[in-house]
Amino acid sequence: MTCRKVNIVIILLAAVIFLLVLHHNLLGLSDILKRQSSDVGLVGFQRIDFLPEAPEEKKIAEVPVVITAVESRLGGVIAAINSISSNTQSTVTFYIVTMNDTKEHLRTWLSDSKLKNVKYKILEFDPRVLEGKTREDERAKPVRKLTFARFYLPALVPGVEKIIYMDDDVIVQGDIVELYKTPLKVGHAAAFSEDCDSVTSKYLFRGAGSQYNYIGYFDYKKETIRKLGMKASTCSFNPGVFVANLTEWKQQNITRQLEKWMELDMAEELYSKTLAGSITAPPLLIVFYKMHSSIDPMWHVRHLGSSTGKRYSFQFVNAARLLHWNGHFKPWGRAASYSEIWEKWYIPDPTGKFSIIRRHTEADGAK
Repeated sequence: MTCRKVNIVIILLAAVIFLLVLHHNLLGLSDILKRQSSDVGLVGFQRIDFLPEAPEEKKIAEVPVVITAVESRLGGVIAAINSISSNTQSTVTFYIVTMNDTKEHLRTWLSDSKLKNVKYKILEFDPRVLEGKTREDERAKPVRKLTFARFYLPALVPGVEKIIYMDDDVIVQGDIVELYKTPLKVGHAAAFSEDCDSVTSKYLFRGAGSQYNYIGYFDYKKETIRKLGMKASTCSFNPGVFVANLTEWKQQNITRQLEKWMELDMAEELYSKTLAGSITAPPLLIVFYKMHSSIDPMWHVRHLGSSTGKRYSFQFVNAARLLHWNGHFKPWGRAASYSEIWEKWYIPDPTGKFSIIRRHTEADGAK
């Protein structure tokens, strides 16, 4: 009987020891599981002890802007430069393309005004590159010569990869860096603002004489034009403001392509003589047919110089990032629309050579 009791006690002790060991192991396993669960997310991804910082946006060291300067329109150049430099904290370099007779006047104006600290380079355009490519009546006026300077950007600003080109009849109300950041698709050498964009298309006058699609620029009776396969209903674009990738421009030999279409027009008269208001637009429309990126429409609100009436509301004009007085009615001339906005950025000519022609009265207009 005594032996039996001893055996029972031994069995009980063994059971207690077994339970204690089991309990200890379970506690260890529980601890391991807790540690593992703390390292695993709800969906089984490993826990990240820190969030990686978002890659910093590449800082833009300089914004290059090309603008042409004709003696009779220097006031426009000054106002455009003033509006750009006043609305950005970034460094802007202005490449001002001009002729010999304008250089000194331009330097004097820039040095004797609040623009004396503006960074700029004056470039001379050689009109001899246009020989055999434009008609004599078009080559007679300096403004006609310089309007083709945009075809030769890589030669004018070698070493620059990306650049903004703009006409002299613009005012910039936003930070020019925004326009410079316009993304260009792979294989595209430039970005333009299309005439059928949602902002300006509803304000265009449709019908004969309209310039919002390709038929307004080309003579589709000519076989050379028909062979290109360009749809007449394709939206045209305005070349007065654009962003260019000059590396891509050079790789595609864009300048030579443009010259080719200037020469063909000389030989065959391919372009509309009544509808196309811009002599530089047709070659660009051919070369960049369905091969260009798009500018934000608010960065090229145009047609302000197309008529004397005010086609846009003041709220819309004030919200626009860039205003363009393309057309006959320039903001420094008579009967211009929204001239008060342009005059805000105009700096008087210290030499007195350039002056604003004030709006005429109804009585003057009746004469």
